[in-house]
Amino acid sequence: MKSAYISYIFALLLFGSNGIIANHIQLASTEIVLYRTSIGSLFLFLIFLSTKKHWTFHKHKKQFLFLILSGISMGLSWLFLYEAYQQIGVSISSLLYYCGPIIVIALAPIIFREKLHPKKLLGFSCVFVGIILVNGKLFATGNHYFGIFCGIMSAIMYSLMIIFNKKAKNISGLENSLLQLTISFITVACITLLRGDLSFQIPRDSILPLLFLGIVNTGLGCYLYFSKLEKIPVQSVSILGYLEPLSAVIMSVIFLRENMSNIQVIGALLVLGGAIYSERFSSNT
Repeated sequence: MKSAYISYIFALLLFGSNGIIANHIQLASTEIVLYRTSIGSLFLFLIFLSTKKHWTFHKHKKQFLFLILSGISMGLSWLFLYEAYQQIGVSISSLLYYCGPIIVIALAPIIFREKLHPKKLLGFSCVFVGIILVNGKLFATGNHYFGIFCGIMSAIMYSLMIIFNKKAKNISGLENSLLQLTISFITVACITLLRGDLSFQIPRDSILPLLFLGIVNTGLGCYLYFSKLEKIPVQSVSILGYLEPLSAVIMSVIFLRENMSNIQVIGALLVLGGAIYSERFSSNT
């Protein structure tokens, strides 16, 4: 159990550093996501072959359809997220992105027929107020609407990814992550080709961080995340999951020198606190 926690937390910290690594890659956001998903998919495929696991998705055709939708949603969420990184910075983009689980909680009464308890509503309200405080300064300047839009869309797509993935319960573990990442790669590849963003010219200084992002942050990160997920209690998964946006904010301030005003710091605390409160209560009901 201890090793499972260590691996899971390490995976979350890897995910939290995605924006830091991407900041050192001189490519369009669509190209970064394309290379990330392709390298990560290949890495997971090699691991899948080495473990001699058997495919099970063909036995659950309806659930595989949901997994396809989940993979498409993940690809779109990353496209929006990496564009937001370039438009409004890593810290604020990460906070917006991780509003995805809160959107799921808000939609749970409709989709999963779960009751929206007042305590969940309180947590959701804290997140909403926090988002306003975090982005108020950006709205005031009037130059970052597209970046904020991308951040919000990344959260919406992330919430759809979670919803569709929950409906593919019998396709789990490494197979789930491999199929989802492969489908997201196909999605991103189609969009990149349609937009004509793929140049196949990678600056020499970007090769190493790109490989690191694909192999370590995506391939190894997804493997550690999904292989240990089933061994950790649901409540711990929900709460520890917010180490990712928290570490992303801290690392962006330390390594990228991104500044946050006192109001934005308060907003960030409301976002993270409200999200943790909502998910913790959700796990207990």
